[in-house]
Amino acid sequence: FDSLPPAHYKETMDTILMRIQQSETKLSMPQVVVAEYEIMEQRLGELKALQSSLQEQQKDLNYLSTTVEDMSRKAPAEVSQRYRSEIEVILGRWKKLSAQLVEHCQKLEERMTKLQRFQNDTKTLKKWMAEVDVFLKEEWPALGDSEALEKQLEQC
Repeated sequence: FDSLPPAHYKETMDTILMRIQQSETKLSMPQVVVAEYEIMEQRLGELKALQSSLQEQQKDLNYLSTTVEDMSRKAPAEVSQRYRSEIEVILGRWKKLSAQLVEHCQKLEERMTKLQRFQNDTKTLKKWMAEVDVFLKEEWPALGDSEALEKQLEQC
């Protein structure tokens, strides 16, 4: 009986596996191209919330690891190896998921910065185009008015 895991171990394992599966599912959803800053902010918030949720479960993951270590000392080699393999798979998925979350957040933040820059550049360009439009619609000076023609040439 010493080599069997405590009841809490199985519950914790199931919870961790469920959280990993849910998170992997959320991350595997196809990324749609979004050109709206607010939607990107919302998605970033969701990813950060997912990161926080996983970090909150870190203590449960640590519990599983220490429990497997304790059981390994008491259990026969084949039982011990089975539990070690199981926790290694979970730890691998956990690390991969955490890395993916960090990567997705970084990429989204970079895209948000680029979109913000693009939107600012677009505003500047539209303002300039409006000013050019006003200039082009101005009345042309008479052919004999060389001073007005020089002024307009400078503006051009």
